[in-house]
Amino acid sequence: MRKDRTEMSEDDDRSPPLDLRGADIAESSSKTRNCSGVTGSVAGPGPSSMDFQAPYPDQVLENVLENVLQFLSTRRDRNAASLVCKSWCRVEALTRSELFIGNCYSVSPRRATARFARVQAVAIKGRPRFADFNLMPPNWGAFFAPWVLAMAAAYPWLEKVYLKRMSVSDDDLGRLADSFPSFKELVLVCCDGFGTRGLAVVASKCRLLRVLDLIESELLEDDVDWIACFPESGTSCLESLIFDCVERPINFEALERLVIRSPSLKKLRLNRFVSIGQLYRLMVRAPQLTHIGTGAFSAPEGFAQGDPEPDYTAAFAACKSLVCLSGFREILADYLPAIHPVCANLTSLNFSYANISAEQFKSVILHCHKLQTFWVLDSICDEGLQAVAATCKDLRELRVFPIDAQEDIEGPVSEVGLQAISEGCRKLQSILYFCQHMTNAAVITMSNNCPDLEVFRLCIMGRHRPDHVTGEPMDEGFGAIVRNCKKLTRLAVSGLLTDLAFNYIGKYGKLVRTLSVAFAGDSDMGLKYVLEGCPRLQKLEIRDSPFGDAALLSGLHHYYNMRFLWMSSCRLSPPGCQEIARTLPRLVVEVISNEADKLNGDDTVDILYMYRSLEGPREDAPGFVTILQ
Repeated sequence: MRKDRTEMSEDDDRSPPLDLRGADIAESSSKTRNCSGVTGSVAGPGPSSMDFQAPYPDQVLENVLENVLQFLSTRRDRNAASLVCKSWCRVEALTRSELFIGNCYSVSPRRATARFARVQAVAIKGRPRFADFNLMPPNWGAFFAPWVLAMAAAYPWLEKVYLKRMSVSDDDLGRLADSFPSFKELVLVCCDGFGTRGLAVVASKCRLLRVLDLIESELLEDDVDWIACFPESGTSCLESLIFDCVERPINFEALERLVIRSPSLKKLRLNRFVSIGQLYRLMVRAPQLTHIGTGAFSAPEGFAQGDPEPDYTAAFAACKSLVCLSGFREILADYLPAIHPVCANLTSLNFSYANISAEQFKSVILHCHKLQTFWVLDSICDEGLQAVAATCKDLRELRVFPIDAQEDIEGPVSEVGLQAISEGCRKLQSILYFCQHMTNAAVITMSNNCPDLEVFRLCIMGRHRPDHVTGEPMDEGFGAIVRNCKKLTRLAVSGLLTDLAFNYIGKYGKLVRTLSVAFAGDSDMGLKYVLEGCPRLQKLEIRDSPFGDAALLSGLHHYYNMRFLWMSSCRLSPPGCQEIARTLPRLVVEVISNEADKLNGDDTVDILYMYRSLEGPREDAPGFVTILQ
């Protein structure tokens, strides 16, 4: 299972997807922009002797709109402006420089590039999030190839590409490097299909490259020295280099030379093959770094006992601008005191790979008074979370990951740690909390103490686990969250939940846009409450819950407004899914088969994935995907 540990400032999909509904494909941008409209020559006195060409009716308005729309920076505002009328839609398209595609199959590359003709930055998302947890068969799709082909023809001035959960080949990266001479930023999050050969092409050909971030991506097994492919001459433009997910050694000498040639480098996150001794050498060369991923944080290989070690503490102390610290793979706690000099300035700390005890952890966290974002393993126990609550009064985001995700163990964190956080960190806006048991009282306390919560994801590992003190369902705890946290936009529920919890969500979760459900609910009524009561719901993920055809059909009025619905291991039948496809023809209804279910003669639908699309069914569906018509 790939844990959801993408960038620490992850967007969490809080902006709505690109809305192309009802929009005309953009006309050529070569239209006349001259408002005077005067042509010809003077034949005599008076206006009757002058030949005027009046501007077309919307031209003056569009020129004014161009200047006004430049100030709309959010996707939501721009999408709203594009829906006013055809004229506004046309001008908004001509002034949009950043394109966001929330689902790569919701619109074709041809349609997107035709409407938006002046784009310089593109962000595309592919597979749904449950793919991270091995709930989607491999080779499902989300290929970058058709997109890079279309962009190469339409956007020769493209500078930035952000991809998440996409299949990207080395050839795609080569085409990207060849097609965009001004290319500057490439971010690949949870992507696969490429290797170091593709990275080598990007490094060698993109001479203006500022950002190369590889985050939680899976690289193919090859052995190309991609770091050495960055140009050796001149000053590098590089500002951010993240490769902590690369599972193979790199050419450290080439990396060191690259860091020396990159005076603007601010972010550097290293993989586990970079030792602490090598980290020291890089930090000495680049004291201007603001974000550091340490790589391995243990004794260097080949270090002889008795030899003097580098002064790691002095190296960290010299990085006066350091605000974000991560990495700590293969950690040796004896080296933790080296980071003490920078703790007071840290706003972001990621210990989600560091298996350390509460005592080892407390020596660090007690210095981190400015911390706003914190990720950690549950090895720090409730005691460690109590130390966080006592120190980090400005904390806005907390993620607690399990070091052991088994269901039948006694977990090291519980309601004690959650309640301590809620009492000490009143500014909290986002929390992801894995635990083995929880109480309604602790969750209710959090809802009262942290009313600014926008994201609440409580993952109680184990199926149908009740309040472990009272034995009651967790309904009242989650009910309090949606009732008291008025800004809540993302919610993940778990534990023993009846339809009452979903009634609360439908009644009070009016701003909820993303809802994740696992092993919860009593009947179809639970899902009905949500679909009928949450008007802003965009993404709905459900697994192993007792929702069937009646629940699915209750959302017919809402599915065109959603980005997607995912249901796996529920009680859906093929006729029920077929009814959705027949009633909503502009919705793509994919039924994803499980080979084991076929062998057992199971007549239920294993996985249902529905999403809106302007293009209809995709053409690259693999054999295990049936698209209902």
